[in-house]
Amino acid sequence: MKFFKSFLASFLGTFVAMGLVALFFFIGIAAIATSVSFEKTEGTWIGENSVLNLDLNTSIIEDRGPAFNPLESFSDIGPGLTGMDKILGSIHKAKYNDKIKGIKIHSGNISSGWAQAHEIRKALKEFKNTGKFIYAYSDYMSQTGYYVSSVADSIFMNPMGMIELKGLASEVLYYEDFQNQYGVKMEVVRHGKYKSAVEPYLQDHMSEENRIQIQGLLDAAWGTIRDEVAESRGMAPATLDALVDDLVVTDAEKAHAQGIIDGLVYEDEFENKIKATIEVDTSEELKVVNFNKMNVRIKEYDKKISERIAIIYAQGPIFYTKGSEKIIGKEAINKAFQQVLDNKNIKGVVLRIDSPGGDALTSEIILNASRALKDQKPLVVSMGNVAASGGYYISCLADRIFADPMTITGSIGVLAAFPNIRGMTDKIGINAEQVTTHDNAMGYSVFEPLGGGFEKSVKTTIEKIYHTFKSRVAEGRSLSMETVEDIAQGRVWSGKDALRIGLVDALGGLQEAIAAAADLAGVESYNLVDYPKYDDDLESILFNAFSEAKTKLFQYPLEKYTSEFIELSRMEGIQTRIPYSIKME
Repeated sequence: MKFFKSFLASFLGTFVAMGLVALFFFIGIAAIATSVSFEKTEGTWIGENSVLNLDLNTSIIEDRGPAFNPLESFSDIGPGLTGMDKILGSIHKAKYNDKIKGIKIHSGNISSGWAQAHEIRKALKEFKNTGKFIYAYSDYMSQTGYYVSSVADSIFMNPMGMIELKGLASEVLYYEDFQNQYGVKMEVVRHGKYKSAVEPYLQDHMSEENRIQIQGLLDAAWGTIRDEVAESRGMAPATLDALVDDLVVTDAEKAHAQGIIDGLVYEDEFENKIKATIEVDTSEELKVVNFNKMNVRIKEYDKKISERIAIIYAQGPIFYTKGSEKIIGKEAINKAFQQVLDNKNIKGVVLRIDSPGGDALTSEIILNASRALKDQKPLVVSMGNVAASGGYYISCLADRIFADPMTITGSIGVLAAFPNIRGMTDKIGINAEQVTTHDNAMGYSVFEPLGGGFEKSVKTTIEKIYHTFKSRVAEGRSLSMETVEDIAQGRVWSGKDALRIGLVDALGGLQEAIAAAADLAGVESYNLVDYPKYDDDLESILFNAFSEAKTKLFQYPLEKYTSEFIELSRMEGIQTRIPYSIKME
């Protein structure tokens, strides 16, 4: 009876919530209609002596911003995502707008990957090179937030503020003893000694190979962070390392004393400093332009220019499915390739990848589609935070590959993982019996250990896919199979190291990749167009909204560990996938 009461309550609650969401949806339609009118007055709404407000504390940053979601306009139930395209676009536009005198940054708790943070920081540095100012302010600064803010002319903090400067670390959980205790395990077949995505299932400690690759990633990333921060703050890298080693900088007062920040002020005092810089009286209201509004209302698209450069965004794990804004599926990506191929006005293509990999077959299907596209039009890859394993697989045939110095890439290896609950069923008194016509007719069962003809068949397939993976890399990168084998075996590399060993062509972000695609296509004036085009139906909006709401309910300290276990457990079948456990924090 209790179950049915709970079910009924949940059902009614969901029904009411869906009604409210529908209401918000129709209100949002009205909001869209209203916003259209602003386009007619584009550029006229920015006043003299304005400042671009770059508040990066409120949203999770993804390479491509999500399609319009009316829920975000009226509540916090929406996905709360911001696209890198909007951030970089607003900085670029502000750089050339004479009415905008500078930028104020709030990035203390920015939710981005290190490669994204690096790209934002680089855009800000280019803005500052025009002679316009950048001031940063925060009550609290995470390590990533400080890294972005460090490019500013001056950094200010709340006198009671806290700051995080402790270096980078990565923590990996191992489940061997857990599996033995509870009788639930993953049967693993892999190729590549560095294929650590499944290592947590195989042992109770970190392998030396995994330790080497993670240490390499951390050292490469920290080297970039340390050198750039030290340069901006006018101190020696060794001095910054010493401060970090001893945790000398933990609060705003200590940070100010060590030259990490420039002043201790409250936010109203911070705004007065900006007013003084642009020679506006403190009694006047500061004219602020929010970056998302600027990106919406000031457009670069020129109808007089027919030539276009297409950006195809590939975000998330790779699955044999249709695909969405957060999942790379063969149908959506291949459709985008075909649409770009068929459009005569599109002269060059940038494939922007942020993916840890996934399904091996889907990776091959997408790569084959990219080959057909490349034969007709220049194809340039731009790597985001992660473009590894399957993410690298779909990259390797491009005409040019750009990676950020802190991109995680490589991981040329193959694995397969199959759940097995035999130990648990034995403990609770469940026994599965099989009847077959042939020795291997059963194939795989969660109730039986992996073995026999099925395991042999999986191993054969993995070896074949691994050889194919290497041959694709050798073809695309003009390397021998022997050279590829030396840098493969599932090992992950930083973007900086990937350049050194020949896996990428240059270090740079999305803007550099766009410029390269235009150069290869031989066009100087062009418009940018985005793909894939997704259908934003009510079902998708509801799904994303409530998924995000559920996520927000469970953001406790243990969440990152439980989510990691869940992600590992989702790996079914043959994968070209990077370990989810490699996180640099």
